[in-house]
Amino acid sequence: MIESAGRKLHYVASGCVKSGQGDLAQRLKAILEGLHEVIAAHGPLEVAVEKVFVNVNPQSTLALGQARGTAICAAVLAGLPVAEYTALQVKQSVVGNGHARKDQVQHMVRRLLALPGEPSPDAADALACAICHAHGAKLGSISTKGLRFRKGRLV
Repeated sequence: MIESAGRKLHYVASGCVKSGQGDLAQRLKAILEGLHEVIAAHGPLEVAVEKVFVNVNPQSTLALGQARGTAICAAVLAGLPVAEYTALQVKQSVVGNGHARKDQVQHMVRRLLALPGEPSPDAADALACAICHAHGAKLGSISTKGLRFRKGRLV
């Protein structure tokens, strides 16, 4: 959030927190610390996360759930409210079709945020979740003015 002459302007940033290699506890710690840094750097007022869907591979679903839980804990520890959305809700909000393909989500995120290039698939998913939340919370327009686009993400 940026304030300019008493007026609040909303902005969106995206990136990726890498958990690296190692045991599960160390990877979850890396996610928690990385999100702590992101929250400190950008000072968000709210957090939106996508709900976990049951995957074909139960191990992948479990790992995703643990990483998601860590992200929620990072937000809660920072005193931020957390909103959760299903993939269907996110796609419906951004594309207008709850069964949209990943490339359609990428394209609409690029158009809605007036990005100079296609965001990476992971960045597009995260940005789409933020857009869904903004639509639902009626936060107004999301601006990327003054932000740069590098390697498929906003910086």
